[in-house]
Amino acid sequence: LMNKTIGTRQIRDAVTNVEKHFGELCQIFAAYVRKTARLRDKADLLVNEIHAYAATETPNLKLGLKSFADEFAKLQDYRQAEVERLEAKVVEPLKYYGTIVKLKREDLKMTLTAKNREAKQLTQLEKTRQRNPSDRHIIVSFVSIENVFTSC
Repeated sequence: LMNKTIGTRQIRDAVTNVEKHFGELCQIFAAYVRKTARLRDKADLLVNEIHAYAATETPNLKLGLKSFADEFAKLQDYRQAEVERLEAKVVEPLKYYGTIVKLKREDLKMTLTAKNREAKQLTQLEKTRQRNPSDRHIIVSFVSIENVFTSC
């Protein structure tokens, strides 16, 4: 019984630890993705401004500025792909851990309730044995029936 208590405590601590750290990771990654997306948006504004400036300049400078703006825009396409991949491959899976942790916490609670119920029944059984030592065969059959009902 003591080993079960220690094991249950370790599981509860592990669930709490995962809940705390994965929640933090999810928030930080989501913030990172948002900031990366904002950076991409600012770069798009920069590309548009470079194109606007290029339109007012001499042909050679215009060609150089447009070429630079096009290359810079390609970099932002990679940044967009990074944002999409981070969202799909990191942030979304981390969000699911919140649900998983909640389910595990509920499973743990049900297990603890069942364990406490079992301990109470064992205490009650021991008290009954002490009161009526001659009724041992009745008590054993009662326990067998109880075990059948609790296992279903």
